Amino acid sequence: MKKIEAIIRKTKFEDVKEALLDVDIEWFSYYDVRGIGKSRQGRIYRGVVYDTSTIERTLISIVVRDKNTEKTVEAIIKSAQTGEIGDGRIFVIPIADAIRIRTGERGDIALYNAEQEK
Repeated sequence: MKKIEAIIRKTKFEDVKEALLDVDIEWFSYYDVRGIGKSRQGRIYRGVVYDTSTIERTLISIVVRDKNTEKTVEAIIKSAQTGEIGDGRIFVIPIADAIRIRTGERGDIALYNAEQEK
């Protein structure tokens, strides 16, 4: 199992969500986050541009089976990429175990229902 964390532009969230659904990733968490990077966003308030030191992004967190890792990463890249500085980052982290609290099931089966197996 792998945990995939992707930091993406807020404006690309809907595109990434649709791409993940298209590759059968139906469960994930997301958070509004701020960070500091090379890209700076200017904010306009009443016609005045303010430079900010933080960048607003969305963090998507997904735990997938090993066999779904590459298609998930590819879906995020294709849907989040603009080709400009500030598109974000993807991190792939190994997961030792997963446990479904309701049933006590462990491992891959804790991520998905057996009847959904493809």
